Amino acid sequence: MYPHQPLLELIRGRIVESTHFGSIAAVDSNGKLLHSLGDPHTVAFLRSSAKPFQAIPFVEHGGVEHFNFTQRELSISCASHETAQMHLDTVQAMQSKIGISEADLQCGSHLPGDSSKLREVIQNNILPTSNFNNCSGKHTAMLAHAKMRNLPLENYLAIDHPIQQDILAAISEMCGIEKEKIELGVDGCSAPNFALPLFNAALGVARLCDPRFLPEARAAACKRITSAMTAHPEMISNYGEFDCELMKTGEGNIVTKRGAEGFQIIGLMPGLCGENGVGIAFKVTDGDASRMSDQLESSARVRPAVTLEILRQLNALNETQLQSLAKFGPAKQLKNHAGLRTGESRPVFRLA
Repeated sequence: MYPHQPLLELIRGRIVESTHFGSIAAVDSNGKLLHSLGDPHTVAFLRSSAKPFQAIPFVEHGGVEHFNFTQRELSISCASHETAQMHLDTVQAMQSKIGISEADLQCGSHLPGDSSKLREVIQNNILPTSNFNNCSGKHTAMLAHAKMRNLPLENYLAIDHPIQQDILAAISEMCGIEKEKIELGVDGCSAPNFALPLFNAALGVARLCDPRFLPEARAAACKRITSAMTAHPEMISNYGEFDCELMKTGEGNIVTKRGAEGFQIIGLMPGLCGENGVGIAFKVTDGDASRMSDQLESSARVRPAVTLEILRQLNALNETQLQSLAKFGPAKQLKNHAGLRTGESRPVFRLA
């Protein structure tokens, strides 16, 4: 039997034209499954949703203090930035503090997601370099961690490198799953990536937001990471992008991080939905590919709307907050290139 359930429908006229399926898990910091849809134990790669966890060992070892990183710089270490000029400037400043160059990064390059920078690149025939990669902040922090500990830089992405082994151990511990049960793969930026059940990913996010039961150094690292992300969400993605705008609206109470191929995590601070922190992880099975508008702005169809519907059902956002995010969903009118309304998209699930 197909374990996943409908998440979002697109309506044209009176017909359901397409349906996106997936599964959801919501878990508190004590490990209790609070709500689910489909199969909450679906195994999926975290992709870029792993980035806050990947930063933990660096912060735990005192890397922020060692290099005098700012909150903005720590935030971009957890980011899938859109390569706005502010992102390029921030990553370059980090590299200057560390004493490395972007030539040391092994993430490859790609075109900017920021529409203004994309126009500049096209109009001036600029060849993107490694810092343009939306994972360049993460890679810069990994190199900083290696340099701080006098470890080799040339193989920092190898899974047997001490930096990557520390990251694997941190994900195992945060998510309550043995290292041997975490499936490994290579991410789009060439770094190791991790597949685990949605339940465990959600548990890790809950503990990230509510680390009071963790060892002191780990708890302090988690607090620094979530504080940096919520203080500077524009570093995590970009102004106007969903992750950034949701964290701005959440005013320090909500952490979120998108991942490729339809993955999303959301963390709720203690007090927002009960006394414990809550972590949410979900997977859209078709990958929820981004689409570019005529203004060269990219957006995902499913994850923002599903995220808002989850938070609406959990009463984690009030009506004013939901209205401020209405351009992302939950329900949206659909229009064609001439501006005519053609239908709507709407969530179709109820959390168990």
